[in-house]
Amino acid sequence: MFRPAIQKTSTLVILAVFNLLVFAVASKITVIHKARGYDDKIQASQLMSRAMATLKEFRMGGKGVFVDSENDPNETALIGPQFSLITTDQGNLDYKLTTLNPNFAAVMVDLLISAGVKRGDRVALSFTASMPGANLAAFSACAVLGLKPIIISSVGASQWGATDPYFTWLDMETVLNTAGIFPFKSMAASVGGKGDTGKGVSVRGRELIRDAIRRNGVTLIDEPDLSSSIAKRLELYQSAAPISRYSAFINIGGGAASVGPSINAKLIPTGLSDPQRLSSLGGSSVLREFARSGVPVIHLLNIRKISEKYNLPLAPIPTPEIGQGKLYSVREYNFWITLLALLFAAGAVTGVGIYSHRQILKRTETYEPESIL
Repeated sequence: MFRPAIQKTSTLVILAVFNLLVFAVASKITVIHKARGYDDKIQASQLMSRAMATLKEFRMGGKGVFVDSENDPNETALIGPQFSLITTDQGNLDYKLTTLNPNFAAVMVDLLISAGVKRGDRVALSFTASMPGANLAAFSACAVLGLKPIIISSVGASQWGATDPYFTWLDMETVLNTAGIFPFKSMAASVGGKGDTGKGVSVRGRELIRDAIRRNGVTLIDEPDLSSSIAKRLELYQSAAPISRYSAFINIGGGAASVGPSINAKLIPTGLSDPQRLSSLGGSSVLREFARSGVPVIHLLNIRKISEKYNLPLAPIPTPEIGQGKLYSVREYNFWITLLALLFAAGAVTGVGIYSHRQILKRTETYEPESIL
């Protein structure tokens, strides 16, 4: 019984095996494309890792200090007590743990590159003490990119932040500055908390914060109300350079003086924002004044959103290796190999089809129906 090649089981099996082999070869041959700023991202993450190790070594050298392995599973020693005399409000432990991933420094590098900064540029940094990991990431990115940061901090911290009164964010800065990890530190600091005046913090807690500011040799911002605190911060930033001369404004946390009314903290997009989008924010704030001057704004508060954007794990256990993920590189199929594989596969099927068509035509020409009568 006549059957063209395309209807034969053996031919179909050979075609299937051939196409599977072609697919296997094409899928194995890939090209790795390094992300922009690859080298800077690696260096910044390594620097942040060194900074974290330095702080842990310093802190563990103190008497009566232990790591809270339940809330600090990677034992960074940078997760503070949930409640302390300088705790200002509720905090999200997962966010704190997520920023204590050295790869978070690569996120900051990427954001600053997106903002268009260049080596030697001046940037304004506004920190709370709620996420030491994010602060360290910003420091690491600024150091590697060769930027000139002007830093103002608030010392009060939300739960699990830098809430140890004797190991505040300013103490961390001093340790790292003394160790030669970072050549810069905060020029001024406030108590923080509601209204940036310590509301919600006990009298003893405010005393401990002022002690920390004094022992670290930082200028105290001690204004009677929020509007005065905002004005003082702007004055300090302007003492270094006019606001419009800054290349970026980085805000980490929900500091009242930085973002203004509490609703603004939610309205301001996480990550990099076009200043024109933020210039119409309600209420007075340092961030709004920078935006009105055309300065790109980087705002980090909702860490879940930024981790999803950059494909970073939330609260990872253990600490991820440096250099992994799309922050650093993307593996793609080789276009030309893939195209060649497609042509081979399509050619094989087409070839068998043409050959079978010719077989059918030849069979039709030689077939004589009368011969079977």
